[in-house]
Amino acid sequence: MVYQERNTWMQLIVSAIGMGVYVIVILALAEGGRLTDVAWWPVMLWTVGASIVASIVLSILWGIVAGARDPDGVGRSDIRDRDIAHMSARVGQSFLVIAGLGVLVLCALEADWFWIANTMYFGFAVSAFVGGVAGVIAYRRGLA
Repeated sequence: MVYQERNTWMQLIVSAIGMGVYVIVILALAEGGRLTDVAWWPVMLWTVGASIVASIVLSILWGIVAGARDPDGVGRSDIRDRDIAHMSARVGQSFLVIAGLGVLVLCALEADWFWIANTMYFGFAVSAFVGGVAGVIAYRRGLA
């Protein structure tokens, strides 16, 4: 597994766990009440921060393990890696655009800040997840 594919898998895993943890914590804090009454922003900031730190730490650890197994292949990339990265970024960005449009609609409807912020948060998270899935599929099946 090449460096870029390894990082794609790692980011895919971290984004899925991050989204799941965020939803579970918010639902637990709501205790069956209204979601808009939950203090969502500290949970969101901690989830985003923890996901970034986890991505960095896992990337380093996975790189060390991979480097021990194949010292010559660590960090190598080629044109295929670049093409896959561009394709997966385009796929992910489409979901970010959809979330941005959703945020605009929610702002026009004067929705609660909870819904606006969470729409954008999940836009970023789904963008990263779907882009990662597209990248993994491209690594396994090719771009054609």
